[in-house]
Amino acid sequence: MSPDARAVSATGLLAHFNEAGALTWSDVHPAQQWGYLFGESDPQVLLAAALTVRALRMGSICLPLDRLRELDQLEDTSDIDPAWWPESGAWEEALRHSPLVTVGPQDAPSRPLRLVDGALYLERHYADQEVVRREMLARLALAPPGGAPQGQGDAVELAIASPVTVIAGGPGTGKTWTIKAIMARIRAESPDALVGLAAPTGKAAARMTESLQDPAARAVTLHALLGWRRGSRTRFAHDATRPLPHDVVIIDEMSMVSMSLMARLLEALKPGARLVLVGDPDQLSSVDAGSVLADITQAPASAGIVARLSHNYRFQGAIATLATAIRTGDADAALATLASGDPSLRLLDGEAGVAAVRDRVVAAGRDVAEAVRDADPAHALAALDAHRLLCGHRSGPFGVAPWSRSAVAWLTADVPGFVPEGEAYPGRPVMMTANRPELGLYNGDTGVVVAAGGPPQAWFSVGGIPQAFSPFVLDGLTSVHAMTVHKAQGSQFRDVSVVLPPAGSPLLTRELLYTAVSRAKESVLLVGDEAAISQAIARPARRMSGLTARLR
Repeated sequence: MSPDARAVSATGLLAHFNEAGALTWSDVHPAQQWGYLFGESDPQVLLAAALTVRALRMGSICLPLDRLRELDQLEDTSDIDPAWWPESGAWEEALRHSPLVTVGPQDAPSRPLRLVDGALYLERHYADQEVVRREMLARLALAPPGGAPQGQGDAVELAIASPVTVIAGGPGTGKTWTIKAIMARIRAESPDALVGLAAPTGKAAARMTESLQDPAARAVTLHALLGWRRGSRTRFAHDATRPLPHDVVIIDEMSMVSMSLMARLLEALKPGARLVLVGDPDQLSSVDAGSVLADITQAPASAGIVARLSHNYRFQGAIATLATAIRTGDADAALATLASGDPSLRLLDGEAGVAAVRDRVVAAGRDVAEAVRDADPAHALAALDAHRLLCGHRSGPFGVAPWSRSAVAWLTADVPGFVPEGEAYPGRPVMMTANRPELGLYNGDTGVVVAAGGPPQAWFSVGGIPQAFSPFVLDGLTSVHAMTVHKAQGSQFRDVSVVLPPAGSPLLTRELLYTAVSRAKESVLLVGDEAAISQAIARPARRMSGLTARLR
């Protein structure tokens, strides 16, 4: 355990679980503070409180009591002594009588934890979920009766008629075309209607604007739509008392929207406004807590407002077959597809995998270097996006950091003229880690350093047009020889190489594998073994939320 994670003041069960690596200081401290403020000293209750904080840190809104012992989402918990765990019945009874816990949905929020339907929540996040549940049920009650809408036509008709519509589909299934068709219908039938377009991140909003190719359609971030107020007691300018003016709000990349942000959006919609949620519920969920899109699409009560797009217009072939097998949880079909000999797919392990990644990194690097030597930024940017190395982890042997170092070493050895010295060397692939909306640049945007008849400049594609910026005035610019799968969400590359964590890694999930594979247009190289593939497909991400069960 790192020194920053150690809770030196912890005692009893909190100390045991902290020393075993299952809880960090950031999990233990709130439990200790609540115990002091509310007069709770029962170690069982304090442990449950810390585990609930930990679950939130892992992206879960709540912690079901029957899953209190499930600690394998991230850390290695092999050091936990089974004798440390409280007896389940006594544990639940202690929680029900604790001054830290409100039991049931009715009482006013005056305690830090709430126990509802067998799940333990932090009160603030229960309140967010309750807003989403209440607002969604109100909209579902007004939705037109129907079966299970399928395809773009049904999606458009539903968006015109229903107070809330979910358009669910993977890459290439026509989500952008459907948004365009919805906007065309609105303009034809209600020309004065005000339509708001938004996405959870600046990068996603910029891509939405670019893909719609409509001068009158500009997407913004959800924070910008709601009127983010930095440092204000009221976080957003728009809320239930100051609703948004829009008649229709369309949100893209919904899989990345957290429960808290979804609650703020629903609160801010004016009465009668229609809401269209667009995204891929099978992708990785938001960085913050919640899996709102997946929760809504899985709820039986939502069946009539979820239009599913399944036909892929961008690619068919083996990549689409593999992505479908992963998404549907069919490991046998996925492995059979990988073993079919199709040239667009390879699964390699060990030295063979490393050698194949090196070949792809060097080939793409040579193309970038050639464009840089020719002072051709547009070609350099296209070459940069021709191949991307993706990792499930940030650090560790299967993470971005070591593979980036390897990529630099390979390029230095095999690409003439690639000399990685200084902050602005020609050919350096770069990524924004901060938003600069005034420049049209957002966290996750990638570019390349080119010296086109002058000092080196960082070139990015802004609205589809290459633009140059001084690399010395861009905050948070970093090299991007590899990136996490999560960071690649919403992007597409010609070829993708994916370094898989080994079987047994808690980060190896169905959503991670599906998101990685579906970033590719032409080819996928998976570095790992069949056991890793099988485990990933058999292990859907286990973000815990009570929303699906409570949407009824």
